[in-house]
Amino acid sequence: MTMTNTPDLEYTITRVLDAPREAVFEAWTEPERFSEWFGPHGFTTPVSLITMDLRPGGEWSACLVSPDGAKAPLGGVYREIAAPERLVFTTGDPDNQEGAVASVATVTLTDLGDRTEMSFKQEGYNTDEAHAEAAKAGWLQFFDRLAEHLA
Repeated sequence: MTMTNTPDLEYTITRVLDAPREAVFEAWTEPERFSEWFGPHGFTTPVSLITMDLRPGGEWSACLVSPDGAKAPLGGVYREIAAPERLVFTTGDPDNQEGAVASVATVTLTDLGDRTEMSFKQEGYNTDEAHAEAAKAGWLQFFDRLAEHLA
């Protein structure tokens, strides 16, 4: 796993996952699979709290549930879907009640046979450095769980 940072609230996380590219894409786009890994350690993301309108302009949402039952809703809009190699979507900032886009995430999946290189790039817009750092730390935990789910 490698990480690169740039000062404009942009970072890339790259991981090699022990699963074919199609399986990784399905883990991002099928609610039943997404619920198995989406969230930091100790959180759940019930399928009943996930929506995915998988088309450009379609909305996605997921509600993370902490061990003490607190809910953290996340969501955005799909901008690009090119199965099984690319997914681009926005994320909103739950602290911004005006619904402004906080970032754009791009997931690029490279076929390595029975393995997949996943490159995740997140570019911040209506956010600050502390929020971006917290998001990056969260995604690292999400991707640990994704690797476990796919293994």
